[in-house]
Amino acid sequence: MKKILQDLGLTELENLISSLGEKPFRAKQLYTGLMQGKKISQINIPSALRGKILEEYEDEPVKIIKTLTSSDGTEKYLFALSDGNVIEGVLMKYKYGNTQCVSTQVGCRMGCKFCASTLQGLIRNLTSGEILSQILTVNALHGGDAKTRAVTNVVLMGSGEPLDNYDEVLKFLKNVSAPDGVNISARNISLSTCGLVPKIYALADAQIPVNLTISLHQTTDEGRARTMPVAKKYSIAEILKACEYYFGKTGRRYIFEYSLIRGENCDKEHADGLISLLKGKPCHVNLIRLNEVEERDLKTVTEKEAYRFLGLLEKGGLSATLRRRIGVDIGGACGQLRINYLKG
Repeated sequence: MKKILQDLGLTELENLISSLGEKPFRAKQLYTGLMQGKKISQINIPSALRGKILEEYEDEPVKIIKTLTSSDGTEKYLFALSDGNVIEGVLMKYKYGNTQCVSTQVGCRMGCKFCASTLQGLIRNLTSGEILSQILTVNALHGGDAKTRAVTNVVLMGSGEPLDNYDEVLKFLKNVSAPDGVNISARNISLSTCGLVPKIYALADAQIPVNLTISLHQTTDEGRARTMPVAKKYSIAEILKACEYYFGKTGRRYIFEYSLIRGENCDKEHADGLISLLKGKPCHVNLIRLNEVEERDLKTVTEKEAYRFLGLLEKGGLSATLRRRIGVDIGGACGQLRINYLKG
């Protein structure tokens, strides 16, 4: 597998061009073309320079090989990587802009029972450039470039656990928010984690103020461990302490995702447990009606039950919302498209 040119920021690209004996302005030409979602072979540079670069770097590290479009306008993509692996992503369209959900790993090793991404385990981490290229590709598909972006918001919530690929994700966050690149503000980026406590502290110290989102899904460590193996290593108390540290470092409130699973976590006792855990903290609860995965036996709740649970939280003084269901008819949950592709 060749290297990924999109791994490089502008300064690194300038150093590469200098090492090849080329004039500095060629780096800006290359960088501009990459930020427009172009392949190396499509960028207007001398053929000799292009040939040198293509000897070492992938021409197209991420390519869309399948697109599914939902009745609500949501688009789901299957991406092929240059080594033959596949990942997926989703573009969700809202009044305030378009949010792209990106993958950070091929597969996942966290083992959460409600997620299809983990069914085949972790294959490998993505590089920062492979994560960025998902955005560049979809942005270009919808007519955007670095100045007039079609992708305005980013969610690291596709296949993989972002904090399990911490170094590459951190580099991606710096590159995607670079002023001379696509310049997506950290405040328009959400990072979803199942709760790798040491990495939450590290992310806080990096002081890139993304929206930190924790997959909670239960009110006790015992209950959480039934569907999330990571709960056996990091307790809810440890996660809450790390979140408080993150808030202190960044000033950003944190968000808890809570997938409503029939018979597991959606009774009054669970609402009371959430209120007891979170009331008074600078946080928000995002309730999600479970996207059922064929290979799992977990079941979702009715709309009435979901709103009942939301009402209990609001009555108890928590900031909470019920996420609008989108992309259900195209398998919008993490990992579903990839798994179906690999099976068929």
